[in-house]
Amino acid sequence: MRVGLMFPPGADPGEIPAVARRAEEAGFDYFCCGEHVFFHGPITNAFVGLAAAAGATERIRLLSALTILPVYPAALAAKLVATLAAVSRGRFELGVGVGGEHPPEFEAVGVPLAERGRRTDEALEVLERLLAGGPVTFHGEFTTIEDQELQPVPARRPPVWVGGRRRAAMRRAAKHADVWLPYLVTPERLAGSLAQVRELAAGHGREAADLTGGVYLWSTVDRDGDRARREVVEAISRIYRQDFEPYADRYLLFGTPARLRERIAQFAAAGAERIVFAPACAAGDRDRVIDLFATEVLPGIRERGVSVA
Repeated sequence: MRVGLMFPPGADPGEIPAVARRAEEAGFDYFCCGEHVFFHGPITNAFVGLAAAAGATERIRLLSALTILPVYPAALAAKLVATLAAVSRGRFELGVGVGGEHPPEFEAVGVPLAERGRRTDEALEVLERLLAGGPVTFHGEFTTIEDQELQPVPARRPPVWVGGRRRAAMRRAAKHADVWLPYLVTPERLAGSLAQVRELAAGHGREAADLTGGVYLWSTVDRDGDRARREVVEAISRIYRQDFEPYADRYLLFGTPARLRERIAQFAAAGAERIVFAPACAAGDRDRVIDLFATEVLPGIRERGVSVA
């Protein structure tokens, strides 16, 4: 299993280089940044944040988790992807989502909320063609390109992760993704959704092996399991502006290091070969939570054979 560390929402973006170096030194496989234009609190832009991380690291891979693709013109997104792939010397991986949790950001960029799915589908097509190299002509609903060539393009297209929970996201992943990345799911729902994505992918002439399963996990680890549960519920309730107490036991990852190792093993058995560990706790506890995960959870899941990296 390959494991990513999510840059905590609400943290100072100026800390990205230091946290990325720390993730690399601790043995994480990915350093991840999310994004919004506007949200309920401070948050990064994934392309800018990961460019900073690229300059501060040498080996760790860099994942946008997730880029809200419909807020970008498709050709601009392709340029940003190609540039970040070059800046990182091929370490960048593109995670894609449609957003929608905060409608005012769509209004602010002039994108109707109802169009975000169609815009994302079209943008993925545009990215695929532009990143393949050579002149491109494309006439779509939202994008017009007349015989233009993106330069430079990566020697290898960055892997694409598609995130979400709904059927539309599964269809998107079946056609375009290398990794299916659901969030707020149980191991059982992960297994079912991954099977659906692979079944849909067969309709595009793809093999099941073309798609890897992953899972995004809002998490807190503590030697006191009850404290971990309180912290993760408070943090996620604050992020999403709703009470997550009723959903904590099903959808959030929390507890002692041993409990996290056991739960992650359940996700691995359900088909997850990638996880994104997203620390969800009070700002003053972030360093402690990341260190405890890195020292007592990360090695443990690999020693038990969960790692395929």
